Amino acid sequence: MRNLKNKVAVITGGASGLGLAMAKRFGREGMRIVLADIELERLNAAVADLENLGVAAIGVSCDVSRAEDVENLAHRTLEHFGSVNVVCNNAGVAPSGLIWEHSTKDWEWAFGPNVWGVIHGIRVFTPILLNQKEEGHIVNTASVAGLMSFNGMGLYCTTKHAVVTMTECLHHDLTSVAEHVNCSVLCPAYVPTGIADSERNRPEHLQDKRTKSASEMEMEKNLKKAVESGKITAEQVADHVLTAIQEKHFYILTHSKIKPAIEIRFQDILLERSPVDTSKH
Repeated sequence: MRNLKNKVAVITGGASGLGLAMAKRFGREGMRIVLADIELERLNAAVADLENLGVAAIGVSCDVSRAEDVENLAHRTLEHFGSVNVVCNNAGVAPSGLIWEHSTKDWEWAFGPNVWGVIHGIRVFTPILLNQKEEGHIVNTASVAGLMSFNGMGLYCTTKHAVVTMTECLHHDLTSVAEHVNCSVLCPAYVPTGIADSERNRPEHLQDKRTKSASEMEMEKNLKKAVESGKITAEQVADHVLTAIQEKHFYILTHSKIKPAIEIRFQDILLERSPVDTSKH
């Protein structure tokens, strides 16, 4: 999809972080933007920011874990702009902790945006893109945690592995039925965004009142420190995403230095050996 001028992009988790960076980058290409987010104040501010940059944009309140919210997002997009060309299923949360210490509410919370959000995005928007008979592209935000497995990140890794295989299967399914709709899976490593503070958006009915263990609190602290130390910015990631859409790249690996660690993980599988702790490499 080389010419993006006047095309329409829908971005979930669009009020901050990677989502907002993608919105601004797409906007510079002349795209019209639909931002979806659960944080209304940030959403309104993000839309105003885009409009100040001369970008045609609207904001839609959306909890991507809810099917009806994503269906409404599609309805609002078509009602306002008449079409959709790029869909970025980007909303997500990042819990940390020892895998056996997570409560059922932790699992339900993380699977909501991280997995069900992508499911709903694919289910709702793919038929629209196919029926339009013009070029379309879906970008699902996973993580290198969808290609590897880390200590203290079991819940997060589980959700992101799901996104990677979901998108790979989407690619195969799209290839079998059409040529005008493509997809990509975004797998960044640490990027300085607010995802380490995603607990702020946990729904009330999924709040966990238990006292966190010392190890869990330490892992949360370490995650925030790691995210903040990221050397590649959200804006640079957005550049990678734009290139992938324009050149029809499937895997978007923004942190090339982590590729050897990914290779070790796949060698573990092929050699049928116990997983190597790549954090020590």
